[in-house]
Amino acid sequence: MVQKEIADHVNSWRFLILLALMVLTCIGSLYAALSTIRSAVAEIGSNRNIAVGLEDAFVFLKLFTLSNDTLPSFVTFVSFLGPLIGIGMGFDAINSERNKGTLGRVMAQPIHRDSLLNAKFVAALIVVSVMFFGLGFLVMGMGLITIGIPPTPEEFWRMLAFLVLTVFYIAFWLNLSILFSVWLRQAATSALAGIAVWLFFSIFFGLIVGLVADALAPSQEAGTETVLQYVRGIQLLQRLSPSYLYSEATATILDPSVRALGPLTVEQTVGTIPSLLPLGQSLLLVWPQVTGLVAATLLCFAAGYAMFMRQEIRSRS
Repeated sequence: MVQKEIADHVNSWRFLILLALMVLTCIGSLYAALSTIRSAVAEIGSNRNIAVGLEDAFVFLKLFTLSNDTLPSFVTFVSFLGPLIGIGMGFDAINSERNKGTLGRVMAQPIHRDSLLNAKFVAALIVVSVMFFGLGFLVMGMGLITIGIPPTPEEFWRMLAFLVLTVFYIAFWLNLSILFSVWLRQAATSALAGIAVWLFFSIFFGLIVGLVADALAPSQEAGTETVLQYVRGIQLLQRLSPSYLYSEATATILDPSVRALGPLTVEQTVGTIPSLLPLGQSLLLVWPQVTGLVAATLLCFAAGYAMFMRQEIRSRS
């Protein structure tokens, strides 16, 4: 069943359109990064006999994070378009089968009911994983040819961690769209529901958090502890959004200079030595964000699974 679902995805016009969109996005973001990174590489070359600054290390990672004034970076594109790909791959997973009358025929075969839902999710996740790992290695290959600087082992593993995290992030939106496809009868309605959730977390959630932050802002005479509690509370509210969790995790993985994701007092920073975090420490720093994304994915899958197992399926004559 998984092979059949993968073949259906790969041979569909929807997948080809999404793939073309991501390839164009990849090329555009790579052009934006290369137009900016050349000056950084030239600066590193001129400073070869001088201690290279911390911000000049890990040049290869800048292929994913640098942008110019016209196009955003690859990470920004993926964080914006990735949810749409997940929604596009799963919004009609079940309701289209039900509307075409093929769901009853499939369930009449000697297979378990949950095997259909598992096959839908696994097949879409495999297609998404192959797509993004292919695009990621395409960016690395084109960057290697263009700038002529190979990635260090640390950079290579950081890029792999970024791609795995991206697959987890899109798996959340994929499971959310499959949940809507189980819940709602019409494919167009489930697509609109998924896009509405994506727009809420991408645009409106930040505005709501901003309004709450303005309303609860402490006075200028407030103490340090009060200000820290306020900042931590607002940050906790922001972390209810999967988009915010993904942006925090990617910023930490692709930028080794990020050493903390919360507010720090002057006392905590006194005596610290400016240095880059190794990959293991960066992964420990973003472990709560990764756990939150995986938990949200499992919750959506469990809700869709329970709903699908309780639904009545009738064959259409």
